[in-house]
Amino acid sequence: MSTERLEFFDAAAVLFDLDGVITPTAEVHMRAWSRMFTRLFDDRGVRPPYTDADYFLHLDGRPRYDGVDSLLRDRGIDVPWGDPSDSDDADTVCGIGNRKNAFFSSLLAAEGIAPYPGSLAVLDRLGSLGIPAAIVSSSKNAVPVLAAAHLADRFPVIVDGVVAQDEGLPGKPRPYIFLAGASRLHVDPANAVVVEDAVSGVAAGAAGGFGLVVGVDRGVGSAALRDAGAHVVVGDLADLLAAEKGASL
Repeated sequence: MSTERLEFFDAAAVLFDLDGVITPTAEVHMRAWSRMFTRLFDDRGVRPPYTDADYFLHLDGRPRYDGVDSLLRDRGIDVPWGDPSDSDDADTVCGIGNRKNAFFSSLLAAEGIAPYPGSLAVLDRLGSLGIPAAIVSSSKNAVPVLAAAHLADRFPVIVDGVVAQDEGLPGKPRPYIFLAGASRLHVDPANAVVVEDAVSGVAAGAAGGFGLVVGVDRGVGSAALRDAGAHVVVGDLADLLAAEKGASL
């Protein structure tokens, strides 16, 4: 375990997922998905009803439209894919995804967001060591979330859902957006760290050949993160600072 802890703070760069890793926006996303799908399923008489298990199985860490498509297929609902420009009342995968984003934006505007204290402390430590950090997120809301959390200047590289769409990068669990982040930071993935709280994101980091994949257990479960390829699982990023000082993870 000591080697793994040294690898984190000796890395050439650290690539962080955003929601659930740097900021508790995963909770906001969960509530937005729940409100949207509960209403949608009620209107359609779909059973079983939406639960948090659906979030972890179909939505967590995935590009928004891919998640919508996965959950609709699970419930036997067939709607056209549509186009990202669809209005949020359109009966398409994209329209439904855009409807969820409207819920999310409303919650973010009303409540704001603050980073996890432990994550902020790790960013401070990386900054003191001169180790660059990137955000690699499936979300198309990464930039406004970072702005709301006053963290935009912490990350010289942001590869998010907008970048992925513009550049045709397949989403997690495939590794391409993490590899794009490493390329923009001019580092070899073998010398870089991925930090993720989603099974799909951990799997993407492992598939990309990153030197260390850290899973952050915000509810999905340590075993699931390890099974997906995490070398280390922590409950909070502050655990990494304690480990650097010699404490056990």
